[in-house]
This record gives sequence, C-alpha cells and structure tokens, in this order.
Amino acid sequence: MEDLKNKIGKSLEEETNRHFSLYSSFHEQNILNVPVTKPLMVVVLSGEKEIRGSSRFSCQPGSFLFLPDNCSVHMRNIPGDKPYNALLIEFDYDDFDGMTIGSKCDRDYVSGTVSESLKHCLNQFVECSTWAPDFIVDNRKKEILSILYHMGHTGIAAMRGETRLSHQVHDIICNNLSTIAVDTLCAQLAMSESTLRRKLKEEGSSVREIKNRARLGMGLHLLQTTRDSISAISDRCGYQSQSRFTQRFKDHFGLTPTELRKTIGD
Repeated sequence: MEDLKNKIGKSLEEETNRHFSLYSSFHEQNILNVPVTKPLMVVVLSGEKEIRGSSRFSCQPGSFLFLPDNCSVHMRNIPGDKPYNALLIEFDYDDFDGMTIGSKCDRDYVSGTVSESLKHCLNQFVECSTWAPDFIVDNRKKEILSILYHMGHTGIAAMRGETRLSHQVHDIICNNLSTIAVDTLCAQLAMSESTLRRKLKEEGSSVREIKNRARLGMGLHLLQTTRDSISAISDRCGYQSQSRFTQRFKDHFGLTPTELRKTIGD
C-alpha cells in the first residue's frame, strides 16, 4: 500500500483537492463520538484502526471499512512499526444511483481486503483528482462503489440512508460555518423557520444540534489534515474563542485539540 500512500501525498499537495483525505498519526489516538455524516470509506494503509459502536471491529493494513451515514462511532487509530495512515473518501447519495439494495446488511459496517482491482481503481481516483474536472472524479467514485459491489460487498448499497432535510442543512452550514443564520437557511431551503424546525424535529434533530456537529466535525478534520493553528481552526469553525472550542471539543471527543495534535507530530 506504500505506492498508494505516496500517490495520495503528492495529490494532497494540490491545494484545491477536496475529494479525499489522508489521516496520519505517530502516536495512538482514541477519539470518541466521531460523526459520520455521509457514507464513508476508510482504507488503512499502515497501522490499525479499531471501531467501536454498536459493534467492535479492527481494520488492518491493506483492508477497508465502509460506514453508513448518520452514525457516530468511537475510533482508535493505532500506529505499528509505521505511523498510522488511512485514506478517507466520502460518498454523496447520488453516487449510489442504480445500485440495487439486496438483503439487508446484518452489520452496521462493511469491511474487506483491498484487492488488486480495487487498489488499481483507488490509484486512478487519487491520480485523476489532481487534474480532472469534478464530474470525472465523481465518476471514479462511482467506479469504486461498483467494484466493491462486484467483489460481493453488496451491503454497501444499504450504507446510504434516506436523503433527509438534516443532510441538506448540514451541507449548507458546512459551507459557511462562521456566519450561517437560521434565516439564511430558510431562504436557501425555501421554507419558513417554523416549517424548518418542525421537519427537523420529526427527524429527531435541530438546527443547533446540526450546527454543533458540523463545527466539531470540521474542527476534527482540520486538526487531522492541516497545520493551521488551533486558534485559526477555532475561528474558521465559528467559535467565539479558542477556549470555548477546546472545551466543546473535549466534551464531545474525549480529548483536547492540543492532545490530538500531539499524536500527529513525530
């Protein structure tokens, strides 16, 4: 998997790349309540990932894990003789179009070994992300799902939940974490505030809950994938102070931003 990791590193040097992420750590990470807001594929390149949710699973180098949307899991990232490295790819709901849902998956995840065909497809996806327009990269993502399905991992079709209003709200908030207001949400969704709140309540959610999850999720992502200061990340995620961001982060994930950053450095 080393060649794939190297290609990912080169691709991520392109500042415009937002199609995937590389998470790395030199020291063990224990992160609680990690939000998964879209279907997510994790390919472990080195080290080990342990997932604890309604079930417990360990993912070794050269294997993948596929998680459904709208879930929250505890993650333990464990370096071995090499640092922990994992490729993360989020999938949109229309990436699953045309995929038949067979028998219901009896687990809340799908896992397997990265075959040569899947590895080849991942390499192509990573490589084209540096130059190709978005529609080509999107097609490559669909190819990844098709190969997984063809390999017998038909349970991935059930990893996409129903499209909900809360998903739309989450996406809008993520595009403008610092200043988004309820009236802006209502204008973009073409509905009144009372209708928005009522429909979100029916889904078991609220604007405040979605905003908190989006801000913390983005904070976790930026801490893992950038060298930006904690103060800059706090400001970008819409927090009025670094201390408030630190407290909210620790309450939710079980460690402070500084403690997380210490696991990433050599």
